[in-house]
Amino acid sequence: MGKLEEASRKRTKKNQLQKIILQTVKVAGLLSIALVAPNVIGAMAKLGLIPSPRQGDVVERTSDRLVRKGLMEWRGGKLRLTAKGERQLIELELRELVKRPRRWDHKWRVIIFDIPERRKALRIKLRETLKSIGFERLQDSVWLYPHDCEDLIALLKADFHVGNDVIYMIVDSIERDGKFRKHFKIS
Repeated sequence: MGKLEEASRKRTKKNQLQKIILQTVKVAGLLSIALVAPNVIGAMAKLGLIPSPRQGDVVERTSDRLVRKGLMEWRGGKLRLTAKGERQLIELELRELVKRPRRWDHKWRVIIFDIPERRKALRIKLRETLKSIGFERLQDSVWLYPHDCEDLIALLKADFHVGNDVIYMIVDSIERDGKFRKHFKIS
């Protein structure tokens, strides 16, 4: 196996481990690490993420790293997910939902939204989420993606409570789409 493949595999395992720990802490709420560890270790064992002799060490190091990154915090001897950790967890979960097919179906997915000024923070959060998932900006409230993402957008609408403010469209052609084809590496 080449160096790039090995590095990619390690990053994937690291992201899966982060996601498992963040999900466990989120589901459990405020929870001591002693109670979190068995659940995390069991989930990691099922996924084959870490070998059994060093499971506890891996969970502890990863938890410490997540605390240093500001994704989790200790409060009264218990581990808690921060707002930044919640956003990271959502982003990790959303990335799993967006799977690229082998071939492009020559249709663009366009997301448009009109979120009122009084909900400006939510509008910014939606833009940042779309960008982090891989959407490309056409205009501030018009975003483009080349693959099916209807289920993902439905989840975002429900999560952000913007059902009527966001519209999902499937478009056959876009004028001057060469730069977008190049960006998404599609022919």
